Amino acid sequence: MRSLWLLSLKTIVTLTAVFASLSTQAQEPVWPNRTIKLVVPYTPGGGTDILGRMLGRRLSDALGVSVVIENRPGSDGSIGTDAVAKASPDGYTLLIDGTSQAYNVAFGKKLPYQSTRDLAPVAQTANQQVLLVVNAKVPIQSIQQLIDYARAHPGKLSYGASSNANALPMELFKILTKTDIVHVPYRGSGPMLNDLLGGQVELSMSGAAAPLPHVRAGSLRVLGIGDDRRSTSLPEFPTISESGVPGFQTLQWSGVYAPAATPKPIIDRLNLEIVAIVRDPIFMKQMRDVGFDPVSGPNTPETWGAMVAAEVMKWSAIVKQAGLKIE
Repeated sequence: MRSLWLLSLKTIVTLTAVFASLSTQAQEPVWPNRTIKLVVPYTPGGGTDILGRMLGRRLSDALGVSVVIENRPGSDGSIGTDAVAKASPDGYTLLIDGTSQAYNVAFGKKLPYQSTRDLAPVAQTANQQVLLVVNAKVPIQSIQQLIDYARAHPGKLSYGASSNANALPMELFKILTKTDIVHVPYRGSGPMLNDLLGGQVELSMSGAAAPLPHVRAGSLRVLGIGDDRRSTSLPEFPTISESGVPGFQTLQWSGVYAPAATPKPIIDRLNLEIVAIVRDPIFMKQMRDVGFDPVSGPNTPETWGAMVAAEVMKWSAIVKQAGLKIE
């Protein structure tokens, strides 16, 4: 009788534990189980938007839920970034952004958030070559011709820039070459490209993905790329450094962030899936085809966060040394 009673007690304890476990699972559903929003803080058609849509499709397949792109443009990416920084840290709102995360801080821009406090780095997605392009009707064929013309006609040429991420490299170019080229700001890559193609501005320095189709169509001409070594994705184009501006180097990068306090298991799962996607040979070829260079080396949340921090320090020093102020 006693053994039967003990058996019943054990059964009750076991069932109680099972029900408690089921209750906990009911309160904490497995992630992800609904649509994930990937915020692009720029207008459609730019490099970050192109990469975000490519990544979103693959991430949707990997996670088994829809990943939708939401464009939240404005204020050099800070409006969309702020929306993600203030979102619930549950893994269902993410941000893809790039060099503006460093440039906005470097310029001392007043931001409604603090990246290191309000965002959690997930993974780097790609590097993007920066192209110095001119309208094909402009009779300038090389970097040296551009420098010579700009020095002979100060203030005559103008360049379009859709963000500080595009303006700062061009301003650095002007400093190193002692040229006067007028900055014309735009609210997005699309409007800027329209004016560049229409001849309202003569040149631009921007991430490769947006202007590259127009380069291949013959409407724009590449004078040089910003990196200090030739690109594996665009080996036909010389570097600005080798073309007469030694020491010039700029490269756009991008990656994914989540709101701070997002649980570590979710961050780790996202990192695992994103790194697998960006290292997939098929995806790497697709990135190269539109002007991105795949990321090499370690790609953890920690290495991604450290790289962004190093870029903030680098460009902050350049802005301070040059006395640049761009809004």
